[in-house]
Amino acid sequence: MKNTPILLIILRLLLGPVMIALTYNYGDKIRTELVVLIFVGLLSDIFDGIIARRLGIASEKLRRMDSQTDLIFWLCVAWCSWILNPEIIIDNTMPITVIFLMEALTYIFSFIKFGKETCTHALLSKLWGITLLMAFVGMIGFGYAGITFSLAVIFGIIGHIDVLLIIFILPKWTFDVPSCYHAYLIRNKRPFKKHKLFN
Repeated sequence: MKNTPILLIILRLLLGPVMIALTYNYGDKIRTELVVLIFVGLLSDIFDGIIARRLGIASEKLRRMDSQTDLIFWLCVAWCSWILNPEIIIDNTMPITVIFLMEALTYIFSFIKFGKETCTHALLSKLWGITLLMAFVGMIGFGYAGITFSLAVIFGIIGHIDVLLIIFILPKWTFDVPSCYHAYLIRNKRPFKKHKLFN
């Protein structure tokens, strides 16, 4: 059981390149299967953290690996979206660029302040993940980029602002910080209880 979280992370890491390969080889014919694989990746992301916390093995190394695997997985999903729907990506270049720049800023800011990448797993970032899932299902599954895409952009901006505030407020690098408010509590050495399902 103790190997389950790392196996789920490896599964998600492998899914990304597999999805890209399938997309290049089968194109539109593989849309439904890609959506299924996206959900498999999401479920692996949900359960690796829950299981690790249940087993008491949610170490810094494991959580950092989980965080970087998430980034790789979603970038691969975005790549599949580009292959299948280049017109959607081109039409939304500005908001997509904003999201990428904000993501880069969180890494740059964290490396400058702490010497390592951010690993907050914040609640607003998880909410963004849900809207991101909806957006990619719309694009990859149906070639659609309406309200689901807009929600992903809005919550992506909100989530990144929260992470930037967390980095700014934290006195030292810490993983699994639910929000900027909780970073404030950590800074002032005030205890709080984390939810086992989320952090």
